[in-house]
Amino acid sequence: MPNDGSRADKLNIAMSNDGSHNGVPDVAASKNESRADKLNIAMLGHKHIPSREGGVEIVVEQLAVRMVEKGHKVTVYNRSSHHVSGHEYDIKDMKEYKGVRIRKSLTLDMKGLAAFTSAISAGIAAAFGKYDIVHFHAEGPCIACFIPKLTGKRVIATIHGLDHKRDKWGRIASAIILAGERGAVKHADEIIVLSEGVKKYFADTYGRETRLIPNGVERPVRLEASLIKERYGLNEGDYILFLGRLVPEKGVHLLIEAYNKLHTDKKLVIAGGVSDSSEYAERLKKDAEGNDNIIFTGFVYGETLEELYSNAYVYVLPSLLEGMPLSLLEAMSYGNCCLTSDIEECTDVTKDCGVSFRSEDADDLKSKLEELLADKPRVDHLRESSADYICERFDWDSVTDKTLELYMEGLISRISNRKPFR
Repeated sequence: MPNDGSRADKLNIAMSNDGSHNGVPDVAASKNESRADKLNIAMLGHKHIPSREGGVEIVVEQLAVRMVEKGHKVTVYNRSSHHVSGHEYDIKDMKEYKGVRIRKSLTLDMKGLAAFTSAISAGIAAAFGKYDIVHFHAEGPCIACFIPKLTGKRVIATIHGLDHKRDKWGRIASAIILAGERGAVKHADEIIVLSEGVKKYFADTYGRETRLIPNGVERPVRLEASLIKERYGLNEGDYILFLGRLVPEKGVHLLIEAYNKLHTDKKLVIAGGVSDSSEYAERLKKDAEGNDNIIFTGFVYGETLEELYSNAYVYVLPSLLEGMPLSLLEAMSYGNCCLTSDIEECTDVTKDCGVSFRSEDADDLKSKLEELLADKPRVDHLRESSADYICERFDWDSVTDKTLELYMEGLISRISNRKPFR
């Protein structure tokens, strides 16, 4: 998306240059021009930043860092639990990251309860902190939206997907997540959604208006196959890639089923860690038994992740349910040919720059893979168009500006008269 200069002006000034707002002089502004437009923001609901445990974590990091760069003060409440892919990835007592303050929220590290307990703890801390905005991320944590509302905070909720529909959750956990959804509807001042489908869901189900602000992406630098060649024997263009969390709604079992029926020399690389879904990961490995061309890398990050994106022949996302898949945006930003299920949340991203198959249909997935494996010119054409298209359409700076604009609504009079933060 191109940057909107007028939007940036509103956010960086929030008043006219002569120290007035709506034509009314403001003496406080003339004494401290930063007072009116610099916010004190709390974010919670994610697991940890900096990390790539899921799309929520990437969103929180991207927004928080950019908001700090614009002069705002941002505090994020990381869970006190371990990294979902293992203790070795834990963040060690980090207090600050790129100017973002990091605090820990008390967390009961159990499936279905971690998000709930962390949100309650962080919600209480945010309620009594000197914040202008408390921004909840994901449905489950929104169960605590009412807490900062009790102390007069402006509460924003981002719904990253309809999490209560995910297969990995049991009945109790799904009920808690649904309660979080209803908490956002009842208590949040504004709700941000990532797709038209979820926007329609809230309108039809609750009669609640929401704001559509999709995720963003950065234009990356493509890397040659070096680490992945050394570790997994992978060269440029000789593998099909899935990269994401190993959870049922990602549909990786369909990809393995389809791949096992193919006659191809290209390998299948399944890159990603588990997230409350170790049983599903074990099922996938059992499905892949006997096929040495299926490679499970586990959780990946840094240059290994970048090389995997840079050198795939085709990227596949066979999801049954999504909010807005950041891995798909990233794959396209690297100039990949992308094959996804035909759910709206995927096809709205790819448009004419990707290929889709019928959701939950392994045979159709096999057929589409066969077509792409046999038609390299088509794959090359899609690769050439995808990066420019996605990087121009989805831009983190624009996403940040739109989010700040939403924060500012209803806050001008309040923050014009408060003391600046330190």
